[in-house]
Amino acid sequence: MKSQYHSPKSPKAKKIIAVLLTLLYLALCGMIFVYVGKPFLTFLDQPEKFRQWIDARGLTGQAVFFLMIVLQVFVAFIPGEPLEIAAGYAFGWLGGTLISVLGVIAGSTLVFLFIRKYGTRALELFFSPEKIRSMKFLQNTERLKSLMFVLFLIPGTPKDLLTYIAGLTPIRMSDFLILSTVARLPSLITSIVGGSALGDGEYFTAAIVFAVTASISLLGLLVYSKIKQHKTRT
Repeated sequence: MKSQYHSPKSPKAKKIIAVLLTLLYLALCGMIFVYVGKPFLTFLDQPEKFRQWIDARGLTGQAVFFLMIVLQVFVAFIPGEPLEIAAGYAFGWLGGTLISVLGVIAGSTLVFLFIRKYGTRALELFFSPEKIRSMKFLQNTERLKSLMFVLFLIPGTPKDLLTYIAGLTPIRMSDFLILSTVARLPSLITSIVGGSALGDGEYFTAAIVFAVTASISLLGLLVYSKIKQHKTRT
């Protein structure tokens, strides 16, 4: 993979940047707790009252969630599923989907531009050299767009790593954002629908959704492993 990195950083500088990003994420988590966590605990057995509380806060709660999702995409080692479930619980399946999709698009745009500017070594802020090398099968592939779409569509694949790797490939940013967002929708909506079911008190439905999602994700990991092995050999 090509490297466009123009200002190499020492390991110490990388650690400082990683710590600062983590602290920023934790600060936003604190905001989530203040605006959402406390009333969630208060209305735990009264989901409708919790939703009413969220609605009364208007754009404030939505903006905090949006920023959390953007940062989650950028700080790639932070899992996204808990936020997606929380978005469904707090805003319902429609509102949660809109906030999550917009956050993913914004976060993916930042990551893509960041990697296009600073190149391969910037990946080392978040990923080990071994993980980066494992993605070499995406370099110079003739069917890059279709392969990217399939990898983002399969549940369980490392989508945040793939978002970073995309910036090193020849794919145009507009094409990447469209295909990756569309491909993410099924797994994203599933998590949000599960969270929305929890918010509606439909615990059995939520359990089924999460169980099916987990099963498909395990299958997806196997498929992803096979694709990676095939592409590496060829």
